[in-house]
Amino acid sequence: MSAVLLSGKQLAKTIKQKAQHEARDLEADGLRPTLAVVVATDDGSTHWYVRSIEGTAESAGISCRIVDLGPDATGQVLALVLKDLSEDSSVNGIILQTPLPPGVGTDEMVGHIAPEKDVDGVNPLSLGRLAVGQPSFAPATARAVIEILDHFHIPLAGRNVVVIGRSAVVGKPLSLLLLERDAAVTVCHSRSGPLEKYTKTADVVVVAAGRTGLLNGGHVSSGAIVIDVGTNVLPDGSLVGDVDAGSVRGIAAALTPVPGGVGSVTTSLLLLHTTEAAREQLRALVPGLAG
Repeated sequence: MSAVLLSGKQLAKTIKQKAQHEARDLEADGLRPTLAVVVATDDGSTHWYVRSIEGTAESAGISCRIVDLGPDATGQVLALVLKDLSEDSSVNGIILQTPLPPGVGTDEMVGHIAPEKDVDGVNPLSLGRLAVGQPSFAPATARAVIEILDHFHIPLAGRNVVVIGRSAVVGKPLSLLLLERDAAVTVCHSRSGPLEKYTKTADVVVVAAGRTGLLNGGHVSSGAIVIDVGTNVLPDGSLVGDVDAGSVRGIAAALTPVPGGVGSVTTSLLLLHTTEAAREQLRALVPGLAG
């Protein structure tokens, strides 16, 4: 029996519609939500993704301001731009797109994004707030995993969930979100040893390591749920995940496709986070405003 494909396309559409509805309400209150995307690379796939965000945002009634600094931008220039956008009352959400120019550290740059505008949850303050249960934006990809599991009514409480990858933008925040849902969470990484030692007993396996074919059918047990967060570009230009889908499909109960899975939900969540940020900023300006 082949695994059920957990497509994110319908969920992404639903989330986008929610963002669109909120954007209309905000505009009726005198504010058009605005997302700023800062780019400092000549990477073609990055610019394709940014154009995709721009088009999706505009179709949802959200203004998208692309700030292209070029591949030679210095850390000083990037920091100044991020600080200016953080202080700009006409901007509600900020995304710093990677990769950054050589020698410019992402960890340092994201600290210049105001937490209330950090719609992709990359500022260390956002992750810290998430860890202690305070209001913050979770990284959109990490939240997308939870949204997909909820959408397909996959329970988490008391279940054994293995997360492969410990990045600050997916693995770590996702583990926190899973703990909030009462899952028993194990995080694996390059020093964990053989993956099957952990994944063979998992009810849910989430792979977010950025390595093509990292997880295969020999790593999972019959009936497992496999969530593939990976997005790897092959030499022919096609997109694949971190899971060897062919070998897993006949063993797992369900599997997210790549493309069309987690990634499709992530973009819609960035838009929703932008409208949520705009609403909170409007409330701060106009105390007592409904909505």
